[in-house]
Amino acid sequence: MEPVTHFLTGACIGRAGFNRKTAYGTLAAVLAAEAADLDIFWGLAGPVEELKHHRGITHTVWAVPVIAGVVAGAVGLLDLWRRRQKRTRDLTASSQGDPLVESLKAPPAPLNWGWLYLTCVVAALSHILLDWTNNYGVRPFFPLNARWYAGSFMFIAEPILWGLFFLAFAMPWLLGLADREIGARRDRFRGQGWAIFALAGMLVLCCVRWAEHAHALAMLGITNPASEPVERMAAEPFPVNPFRWHAILETADFYQTAEINTWAGSVDSDPERTVVYKPADTPAVEAAKRTALGQVYLDWGTWAVVRDLGQEPAPGMDPPQLPPGLAKTQSWTTVEFTDLRFDYPVLGTRSEPGREAGRSPLAGWVYIVDGQDAGEAMGGREER
Repeated sequence: MEPVTHFLTGACIGRAGFNRKTAYGTLAAVLAAEAADLDIFWGLAGPVEELKHHRGITHTVWAVPVIAGVVAGAVGLLDLWRRRQKRTRDLTASSQGDPLVESLKAPPAPLNWGWLYLTCVVAALSHILLDWTNNYGVRPFFPLNARWYAGSFMFIAEPILWGLFFLAFAMPWLLGLADREIGARRDRFRGQGWAIFALAGMLVLCCVRWAEHAHALAMLGITNPASEPVERMAAEPFPVNPFRWHAILETADFYQTAEINTWAGSVDSDPERTVVYKPADTPAVEAAKRTALGQVYLDWGTWAVVRDLGQEPAPGMDPPQLPPGLAKTQSWTTVEFTDLRFDYPVLGTRSEPGREAGRSPLAGWVYIVDGQDAGEAMGGREER
């Protein structure tokens, strides 16, 4: 899921009760819930390295106790610093005879290391579980098991979840305003019930989507719009509407896409527009598959399509400049990598991969010159 969902999920986990067990419970949960995405810094090494390492070791069950320990340690250092700052203020106030010194000496909330660590573990696990729900997937047992696992029933950005989180944080604030108006005693841990409500709503939404995803696959298996033996099929989610799915079927010769509405019980597909024939494995395609981008992309892209585009410039990367002496005997070729899981209208792409270069944010391109890699790019970013 995108970072906002992870951060707010962590905040709700903290406010659901962990903040009553230890100081900084909510802060620790927020940080641990998003810490796994620090692997985005691999992007500084280029888009290929980013794809290779994203949702890698930091998104595994082995990393959870490490992430929890690091976050708990960081929060512990913050607590130590704040206590020292408070002692310094207290000493200064005492030496100056400040009448408020007694209130300043009030001890801060205690930090319970056991509960703090458990809070971080739960929040870190929530990151893996949420990422598993969408169609990008995770490798929770990497490197012992490099297989990708994907629930494929939640879209990567879900406005319904944002609405639940808004209620979880806005309602306690609004109710707090009302309490201050009437002079009611302020609850130190306001918002626990609303945080539990948001987490429960998330669970219900996931269950509904999981059931509708299974329903969509069942409808697809019965209808079979490809009208040929199907080797495999998938249903990809849309945001907001849990009854709408983008379907992909693979046969021996082509891919067939369809739109499914589980509420109406309809499967819409036009063989003249939604058939993607499998491209030929040209020498340029075979060479591109052996490049760094090709190997990483095919490891991750469970519905990858590799296509020889000829001399079509790749977005974000200039075509190879051949020396005048070689231009007569050699030529360059562009090979495009796309994944059908992310090639449908909700993402701003078309049903036919590769026909609008640069539209898919997860497409990749390789220039091949005389069977050799002459440049790689992903999402409009060139690999250096």
